[in-house]
Amino acid sequence: MRRLLALFALFFAVPVQAAPLTLAEVLASSARHQPLILEAMSRERQADARVLTARGQFDLVFEADAQARPLGYYDGASADLKATRPLQGNGGNIYGGYRLSTGAFPLYEGKSVTNALGEVRAGAVFALLRDRLIDERRGRRDLAQGDVEIAAFEREVVAIGVQRRAIDAYQQWVAAGLRLALYRELADLARNRQASIERQVQLGARPAILAVENRQNIVRRTALVVRSEQELALLANALSLFLRDGLGRPVVPAADRLPRDLPDGVRPRLQEVELHRAERPDLRTLVARIAQADLRARLAENELRPRLDVRVEGSKDFGAGSPTRTPAEAMVGLRFSMPLEQRAARGRIAEVAAERDALSHRRRLLEEQIDVDIANLQTQVGGAGKLVQLAGDEAALARRMAEAERRRFDLGASDFLLVNLREESAADAALRTLDARLREAAARVELAAVLADRQALGL
Repeated sequence: MRRLLALFALFFAVPVQAAPLTLAEVLASSARHQPLILEAMSRERQADARVLTARGQFDLVFEADAQARPLGYYDGASADLKATRPLQGNGGNIYGGYRLSTGAFPLYEGKSVTNALGEVRAGAVFALLRDRLIDERRGRRDLAQGDVEIAAFEREVVAIGVQRRAIDAYQQWVAAGLRLALYRELADLARNRQASIERQVQLGARPAILAVENRQNIVRRTALVVRSEQELALLANALSLFLRDGLGRPVVPAADRLPRDLPDGVRPRLQEVELHRAERPDLRTLVARIAQADLRARLAENELRPRLDVRVEGSKDFGAGSPTRTPAEAMVGLRFSMPLEQRAARGRIAEVAAERDALSHRRRLLEEQIDVDIANLQTQVGGAGKLVQLAGDEAALARRMAEAERRRFDLGASDFLLVNLREESAADAALRTLDARLREAAARVELAAVLADRQALGL
């Protein structure tokens, strides 16, 4: 009884139909797992790490210096501890320290002598001319921060390109499935007609050569099916570069996941053309590079300025010792230097100016190219939509003609050549409609990529 129930359940079991693969599923998988996007994200993390390295130039630095004389007339020993931190908004620094000495020192080393409990000091150095507004440390930090922005923009450029190719691979795969279905329908029509023709041949209503001709037609249409199956398999493999599982491994989509019709694809938001153009990551990359060139120009101009630094320091000795060292002391000093020829700085200024001009010209060309691409793609989208409508009308009429001709053939009012011609004309019209829809979808994808429409591209 149990075996009968199992057989009954197996006989009446309804196979589970796989859900059609959607474009949103492909785009989400590609954006999350595609190796090119992951590589670009890794480069962005590298840029973040370089920013941390550049900020390390402002870290607190601790120094210790100790010396002693184990031999000789003098037996003086000293230790000097010092902590220094560079300033974030000036080329100078602040520092604090402690010195302690014991024993006797020669007169020319009198600065090393402290009272019994040592000397505490604190001071600061401020740049008044060179390094006041910008210096090498702040310049490297800001350049590294600019590299982070550039890496983020380049990641977006890579992601947009990957998503565009993912959409194209998906649409080509779906179109190949629809072509295969069309060729299978043609082959089935020829096979279904064979039995009728052979029966009519046996009755003497049709010549025997007609059955041979229809078998030839079956072979030819079956060859088209085999070729389309191969194309579908190849395009499924290509789509697996973008469709991946949770571990990032490629997934070859099965044929049972093919949609029944070609999806509309992406719909770029044309009402926000100006906003999208300004947000183009490649254009923003050039803007960031121009900003970096301006920063390097400021660094080169900084080297033309003379150096004038002011230093202030206060110190205090504690414990028993000389009364001359007991009072607190304050000191103010200036340091001045100026390069006389400045050829290195002038050369860097000229080099950076030329680089900035080159980047500005490239930015202008890119903006003009974007405008031309948007205009051309809008024209292509509009024209492709009209062609899709016309091709659809032609395909509907051709299908009606083919159906009518088949009915006439079944009634003996038409010949084999004409009905075969009508069927293939209908198939050609359907293929032209599919190709027109594919071109329209491809133009929309290109337009979304040119506009950097992240929402349309699944980013």
